[in-house]
Amino acid sequence: MATRAKATPAKAAPKPRKATVAKVAAAKPAVVKQDSPKEAAPKTAAARRPAAKGGAGTGTMLGVAAAGLAAGLVANLGRKAAVQSPSLMAGDWFEALKLEHKVALGLLDQIAKTKDTQTAKRSMLLMQLKHALAKHAFTEENVIYPALREWGDKADADALNHEQGYHKQYLYELDGIDRASPEFVIKAADFRADLNAHITEEEEKIFPQIHAALSPEKNKALTAMANKEGFKLA
Repeated sequence: MATRAKATPAKAAPKPRKATVAKVAAAKPAVVKQDSPKEAAPKTAAARRPAAKGGAGTGTMLGVAAAGLAAGLVANLGRKAAVQSPSLMAGDWFEALKLEHKVALGLLDQIAKTKDTQTAKRSMLLMQLKHALAKHAFTEENVIYPALREWGDKADADALNHEQGYHKQYLYELDGIDRASPEFVIKAADFRADLNAHITEEEEKIFPQIHAALSPEKNKALTAMANKEGFKLA
């Protein structure tokens, strides 16, 4: 009897191989990721710096302000040095005060020569007089009169200080008078007479005594102190 050949089972068809990740990725269309506005901005230091408002940065404005302040301080110091230089160049506190006395009396003499129509000139001269006497009084009241008391002449120091209070009263009253009024010149003349009496007493009686009594070293120290105080209000 003939034997039957065993049927060979059919092999299963091979499964299709999966595409590699690389091939799949290559097959897919590329998706371009757009940067957000923040990511798209350049990362340089200049780009990160906030934009200046009004065309000038804060640092620039501070620099300009500092430069302006420095220039103003230099100009102010220069003006003070110019105002104080005559007293400083005198080299001695007594000589410096005599020079300041002449300046004050000279300003009052100029006021006496003005006309009622010269209101601007009267105002300017009064302003200069107030400044000159303020600096002068500050020096005497803070240095010279205290030295006079220390030396032992308390009575004269107190009397001179009292008189200077009335000098300020004159300046106050002059400031309140109409510059076009004849009364302005009359009041200025009264002030000059009173100021001149005060100056004469200082220059001929009181200051020569203390100046002669103090040692050269003490007079030098007093001169330095007087210049320092005068510079504050120069």
